[in-house]
Amino acid sequence: MALIGEIAGLLTSVFFAINAVFITRAGEKVGSVIANRTRIAFAILYLVLLNIVLYRQPLPIDAEPVRWYWLSISGVIGLALGDAFLFQSYLSAGPRLGTLLLSLSTIFGALEAWLFFGETLRPGQITGIALTLGGILWVLLEQGDGKVQKARPSVTGILFGILAAVGQATGLVFSKQGMLGDFSPIRANVIRMLAAGVALFIFMLLQKETGKTVQTLRANPAAIRLLAIAALIGPVIGVSLSLLAVQNTAVGVASVLTSLSPIFMLPIAHFFFKEHLGWQAIAGTLLATIGVAVLFLT
Repeated sequence: MALIGEIAGLLTSVFFAINAVFITRAGEKVGSVIANRTRIAFAILYLVLLNIVLYRQPLPIDAEPVRWYWLSISGVIGLALGDAFLFQSYLSAGPRLGTLLLSLSTIFGALEAWLFFGETLRPGQITGIALTLGGILWVLLEQGDGKVQKARPSVTGILFGILAAVGQATGLVFSKQGMLGDFSPIRANVIRMLAAGVALFIFMLLQKETGKTVQTLRANPAAIRLLAIAALIGPVIGVSLSLLAVQNTAVGVASVLTSLSPIFMLPIAHFFFKEHLGWQAIAGTLLATIGVAVLFLT
């Protein structure tokens, strides 16, 4: 199917935007760290069941060791470490700047693919990436009153945001190496999630937070329901689509299309959270849309 990678990338951003609503509500109840652990646990369960239904085995044990190697590293770096840095960036610099810095994964992804795997982008694709990224930055820099954010962010917040972007980009690049050929994104996803889940579990044990996590979840059953839905929308459907995107198009293009969640969050913020949208948000959305069109046309 033509443009399957680009379409999958756009759908990834849509599902991630919807997922953000559920994660935000759940995080308000149990905190971002516990929310991430629980979400990954649910995602592993869903993906194991899905693999049993589709492939008659809970895990792709017949996959070549090299695939397990690349995809496991991708899961640890992109899902475990990357998300951890992102949450810390939100706490230190705020969600607006944290999301802005995460959009740098587009640039890091293209640079890593060029440096390590010789992947190049055509001039038209580079133009589309620049337009789309410019639109994202324009939208994210606007505050509710239409002015550019002027608060001085913390150095640690900026550092964590950059590390989050590097983690996401590296995860995409390594995922592509693990899926070379026609390896199923769903099978690849369960490997990534399992590796991330094991890493988070070990980290939880080292921090001696197992009891705290269980007690917090028991006291907030509503958060568990929200995270169960979020795991299906984000880590299962969204991440599987992102892997399909990176498998069928250039990493740089996939990075841009899977980074459009802030754009799709605009109508959600307006209708769900009742936020006012200024002219800069609308103009940035149009610019990013033009960039996506350029990516499709080239």
